[in-house]
Amino acid sequence: MAGARRNKSYRLTGIYDRRSREVPFNAEVAEVEVDNPLALDAGEKIVAVRSIRGDPLGRLHAHHQIDEAQYRGGRAFQNDWERAERGPQAVDPTREYVDGTRSREPVTEDQRQAVLRLNRVERELGTDGAALVHDVLVLGLTMDQIGERRAVRTQRWNDYFARRFRECLDRLALIYGFATEGRARRAKQR
Repeated sequence: MAGARRNKSYRLTGIYDRRSREVPFNAEVAEVEVDNPLALDAGEKIVAVRSIRGDPLGRLHAHHQIDEAQYRGGRAFQNDWERAERGPQAVDPTREYVDGTRSREPVTEDQRQAVLRLNRVERELGTDGAALVHDVLVLGLTMDQIGERRAVRTQRWNDYFARRFRECLDRLALIYGFATEGRARRAKQR
């Protein structure tokens, strides 16, 4: 008796597309190129979909309003802010209960270095620039919302805040080492 004959080969003939086909109706997404986590060769890239709905920095980068150095400088600032922040923390039920107070956890070296970098950023950007960067990168406010907080609601002020924010991103790229002084001068001349 002859065995059943198969028409399909066992070899994979194509590469599978793992991107999501359906997104929620109110989603704001952008395609980005990232390192392939399943790659056999180092440096191989794949296209992924990233949500930019609550990410003003990601939205600016996806719409090509800021360059890669500005984007990476903003992400470095956000990373330092998250490391340095010592806000409300969850209660650890494994720790011994004593009078309802919690002992302070020691400051790590990572947190100390992040605070030092943030202090340098504030000195370099000035009070207004540091507040603007904080409003956009930490609180996630738009230029309209920043104008409302400062009681200025015209388009001219929104344009000013956007231009000033890009200048601050240029400065962040310099501080964190993603750009050089010559590149910043050329960008300013444009």
